[in-house]
Amino acid sequence: MTPFGRQTPSLTRLAETAVADALDDAGIDPRDVERVFFGNACAGLLQGQEMIRGQVVLRESGLLGSMIINVENACASSSTAAHLAVDAVRSGAADVVLAVGAEELMVEERARTFAAFAGATDTIRLPDMRRLVEAYALGSASTDGVDLTASPFMSHYAAKGRVYMQRHGATPTDLAEVVVASRAVGALSPRAQFTRPTSVEEVLAGRMIADPLHLAMCSPLGNGAAAVLIMSDRAARKHGRTGVRVRGTSLVSNDPDSGTTPTSIAAARAYDAAALDPAEIDLVEVHDAAASALPIALEDLGLVGPGGALALIREHRIGPDGTLPVNTGGGLLSRGHPVGATGCAQLVELADQLRGCAGARQVPGARIALAHNGGGVLADDEAVVAITILERTHGESA
Repeated sequence: MTPFGRQTPSLTRLAETAVADALDDAGIDPRDVERVFFGNACAGLLQGQEMIRGQVVLRESGLLGSMIINVENACASSSTAAHLAVDAVRSGAADVVLAVGAEELMVEERARTFAAFAGATDTIRLPDMRRLVEAYALGSASTDGVDLTASPFMSHYAAKGRVYMQRHGATPTDLAEVVVASRAVGALSPRAQFTRPTSVEEVLAGRMIADPLHLAMCSPLGNGAAAVLIMSDRAARKHGRTGVRVRGTSLVSNDPDSGTTPTSIAAARAYDAAALDPAEIDLVEVHDAAASALPIALEDLGLVGPGGALALIREHRIGPDGTLPVNTGGGLLSRGHPVGATGCAQLVELADQLRGCAGARQVPGARIALAHNGGGVLADDEAVVAITILERTHGESA
């Protein structure tokens, strides 16, 4: 995994570095990789690489000749790639599969990036979103009267945050505490975009983006890449690699008529696949694209009851030494959110934790970990949610 940030090498170099790191860590030659699932969300609109993204970006990685499959699923692109990699191994179709996520969001005109994000909504039924894409990303419509100075997703997270605050009595201070906790672990991570601690007062003094979200409560734009290698038990034994096993995965799209959230549905399916109870989860990576998303996700995942996340936040129990460690790599708020890379970055952090190599961020005795990654917006909720549950083991791999 590469460091995330604004000033980085190119998309190609980022992906090559992440792939090399993953292969070196596993002691795998690129020629041994049978399939590659390449996750990316925005290269079509931002770099003009609408098709064959993986083949182009990974051209110098030694992986050409293997099966390269391109995956686009908004912010869940690389967690979807990992899900497909696990399926390929478990089906017996392949023994060594690589999932890669890479994104370069920092382009000269920031509005182009925000317009690309608008493409993760229903632009067929939402003409305002379609106009953003046409005006700023495609150049096929006038920008007159179209103000695009912030991600269109922040209004979505702000609206959900207001509902949560009204329902459970949360305050702006609670949301600021989420950022403070995020920055504290970000300061311990060499790969995080934000590595300076902050305070509640500093967060609340920041510019308002979409009430109640101040600037620091919104995940930043940035670039980065991450990769994870999925191997069968046979391949893991052959290469002498053990330590982390995929216990269960789920991938769902939002059904507005389901009566519940896609995160709740995905979590239930993942727990069933893993034969686990939520109480057995030792640490979690959640999709905190905004500070308001963190408590909502913890509750939708069934890790605490309705409103229960507030006690964890207020009592400072979500750090690495807390009762429920959350986002020990800094989360999207501090590690950063180069959208197509986020899912794999979550898995890298959890694998580091389960292998006991997370340094100052290490969660003592961590055995079972969960990653929650959302993508896009469909009918006022995440369009897609991916859940991955990992387990520390000394005798098995995927």
